[in-house]
Amino acid sequence: MGSRPESGPTPKIPAEISNQLRALTHDLSNSIETILQASYLLGQCQLDASAKKWADMIDKASRDCVQINRELRELLRTKG
Repeated sequence: MGSRPESGPTPKIPAEISNQLRALTHDLSNSIETILQASYLLGQCQLDASAKKWADMIDKASRDCVQINRELRELLRTKG
């Protein structure tokens, strides 16, 4: 993450849109936290190799979502 190209200064995000995006990123954080917790609990179960592979995919993807959401929140802090 974080390797997205920058094309120079970007204008400030309008306050109304920024507030809506902040609310959405907050709600997204809550949903991601639920997925992370469920993924952790799933990882504590005895899984066959195939199920473990899928559980690991879910865990990695949810951690990627956390990072993307952090980047969005940081962008909103600096541009919103």
